[in-house]
Formats: sequence, structure tokens, C-alpha cells
Amino acid sequence: MSAKVFTKGEWNEVLWALKDAYEIIVPVKDGDFHSFRSLEEGVRPNFDFHNTRLSAKGVVYPQSERMFEYSLNEGDPEANILKESPKNFGPRAVMGIRPCDAHAFEIVRRNFDNPEYRDPWWVQRYESTTLVGLGCNEPCGTCFCTSVGGGPFSERGLDVLLYDQGDVFLAKGLTDKGEALLARAPGGREASEEEMKRAEQHAEDVTSSLESTVPSDRLKEKVINELFEAPFWEDLAFACLNCGVCTYLCPTCWCFDIQDEVYGKAGDRIRNWDSCMFPLFTLHGSGHNPREQKFQRVRQRFMHKLKYYVDKYDSGVQCSGCGRCVQFCPVNIDIRDVFVLMNNFEKGS
Repeated sequence: MSAKVFTKGEWNEVLWALKDAYEIIVPVKDGDFHSFRSLEEGVRPNFDFHNTRLSAKGVVYPQSERMFEYSLNEGDPEANILKESPKNFGPRAVMGIRPCDAHAFEIVRRNFDNPEYRDPWWVQRYESTTLVGLGCNEPCGTCFCTSVGGGPFSERGLDVLLYDQGDVFLAKGLTDKGEALLARAPGGREASEEEMKRAEQHAEDVTSSLESTVPSDRLKEKVINELFEAPFWEDLAFACLNCGVCTYLCPTCWCFDIQDEVYGKAGDRIRNWDSCMFPLFTLHGSGHNPREQKFQRVRQRFMHKLKYYVDKYDSGVQCSGCGRCVQFCPVNIDIRDVFVLMNNFEKGS
């Protein structure tokens, strides 16, 4: 695999040059935060950030998506027939995604693309997207990616990895998709062996300096019903506001709701992100709600991420350690504490 060095000025030109072949999605400064936007006139890429407030999850799994459309006009020969809404599956490249968020796509893929179920829209968007990662020189204090299978310079799920070396980016191709993107990138020069060694040594130094860790080695052996009935759930949920910020910011949450919206004689069937933290999420048509109480919803969120997912897929936890839920929870509920509670729980203790 190749490695090229671009000055940051050259890299900005690369972004615009690649628009001939890809929709280019870049991080931009958005008030006090950073977010991802499609590169177009007036959009200024900005790679000087810890992490974007929202991950790039929405590139593959839109926050609101028109699934089908239909006509209710009885005079229309196609009335009452669901037709798939037009969708864009063209090639796109996400520039500057953090390794934890690329790893999150691998975690989520087990739900949307497995032998029993395959979401064609999620899969087509994911497979047409090239992920150009930006290694973390300064991980946040709330990050714990190294405990859940990732790292500040992890290559998992990435097609290209960028090393920010001050005035230049060193771009390392990791997959055929990544190599194809680099081959189209004008300018730059081949990285020397010495430059590659220096970049990899820096990555090792940053990774070893990350102090925040969580235990997960005993989650698999725990008995589901014992964890479900553990005494700490009500205390843990006491301060929770059920605002849902943890689930909306999470790159590995995938809950959704499907609604029909009708205007006049035209209708759309739409899939929207939803949150298991909301009481309406599990409200049945009968009026019964199996998670009517707040602690039940909090328990569901953590049991899903740290126990149900672990048991179902046997591939780690449903968390990439990005730390957003820790950073933005208004009442300081910390998933790292929940890892400890669940991993170390002993019935009767």
C-alpha cells in the first residue's frame, strides 16, 4: 500500500480536485463545534478539531430518509402502490473521520448486514463510501477507544489514514478503495521510509498515553437475567432526564421509527432516527408500555450495548469509545462507570 505526503495547502486542492469523482464530505467549524458537510462553494474545510459533535453516521444512515412514496389519488392508475423513493448511492468520500467513528461503522454493520437481515440502502451507501481517517494527536479525556478494540490511530474500517504532522498530512492507503482515491489525488510526493517510521512511532506514543480505560472482559460470562435484575439500575437512572442526547450523538446507536406523512393526495413513508430513551419508543398500540419507567429505558440502553450485543454477535461491545455520551450528558451519567458496574457485578454482592 502507498503513502503520500501533502502540504496542507495541497490537501485542500486535493479535496476540490476529487469532486470530479466523489461527493466530498469534510469537517467544518459550526459555531462552537465541528460537523460534516458536503464540500461546495462557500464551505471551508477545517481539520483542527478533537472530534465532530455528530459522527459521520448520517452519511450512511440518514437522520431522516424517504423510503417509499405513494399516491392516494383514486384517479391515479398507481394509487395506493408503494414505490421506492429516489436515493443517491453515488461514490462519496468522508474526509477527516476519526478512527473511533470508522470503527463504529463496523460495529453497526453487524446489525444492518448479516446472514439473517440486510438493509439494502445502508449497505449500498456504506459500500460506496470511502473513509479517509484522521488520527488523533490529542484524544479527549473522555475517550476510551483502546479498551473497545480501537485506538487513536486504529486502521479498522478506514480506507486511508491521515497523520497530521504540522504543516503536512501523511496519507497512508489501507484498502483498494483508499488506493483508488489516492491515485486520483493530484500533487504530493511519496513518503519516505523514515517519515513512515516517524509517523508510526508517534501513533504508538499517543496510543500508549491514553489513560481512560473500561473493563469488558467478564461481560460475556454474566447471566442476562441477573444483570437485568441488578440493584444498581434505579440509582444509575435517578438523574437521567431521558433527553436522548446520548443516543443521538452515539455513532453506534441505530434505533429508528417509521412514519407516514401525507400532504394532500401524496404520501411519503419516512424512516427517522429514534431513541430507546423516549417513553413513546416502546408504547404498544394496545396502550401497554414495557418500558414505561425511566430506569427501564436506561437499563435497556446499557444492556443492549454491553450485554445483548456481546451475546448476539460475540464481537465485543456496541461502543467505539468516542466519549461523546460522557462529554455531553447534561447530568454526567458516564458509560465508563456502567462498564465497571456491569463487568464486576456479582449476584448478592
